[in-house]
Amino acid sequence: MGNQVGEEPVRGAGNQFRARDGFGIAGAVVVLVVTLAVLLLVMGLWKRFARETAPTLVDLPGGSWTMGGALGLITVFGAIGALRCGAGAPGGAGLARALRAVGTAVCCVAAFGPFFYLLGSLPGKNCRSYDASCAYLPGTGSAFLAYVVGAGAVGWLFYRWDRARREVYAARERERVRRLRKKGKGKSRATHGR
Repeated sequence: MGNQVGEEPVRGAGNQFRARDGFGIAGAVVVLVVTLAVLLLVMGLWKRFARETAPTLVDLPGGSWTMGGALGLITVFGAIGALRCGAGAPGGAGLARALRAVGTAVCCVAAFGPFFYLLGSLPGKNCRSYDASCAYLPGTGSAFLAYVVGAGAVGWLFYRWDRARREVYAARERERVRRLRKKGKGKSRATHGR
């Protein structure tokens, strides 16, 4: 039976593996290995940075509780900024879109950075207790607790405030539409024409 028009030719078992396919697979493996190496390097540097600077921040006036609370506020305001920048008006000029994307990226770093900073300052899961780089840093546990409590409380308060503000706006809008209907301006054109 011959091939009909529009059908792909049937490939037999005799097709050979092309060099182009091999280079494609090798390229994908190299990209994957490089990406993993960069990720591990960045995460290792971040953890080292956190472990080096956390004792200094814990020793500031107010101690670890103040540091945790301040980082919690940074997280909440970063998340609010990311949501506001990301929910901006779509479209617009190229420069406006680029600035909005940069603003969203900065706010996302502000939202997630403190969490990963505090997580990096805590001892690792598989850390040996006798290793100096894995020792517990005094104050980091209470800073993490203050971070969670502070971010949760401020986030919840902001959510309640925003929800109440939206309800007030919706009530005003309903009242405005009711007044327009009372005057006859809010009716549909078909009803208004009768």
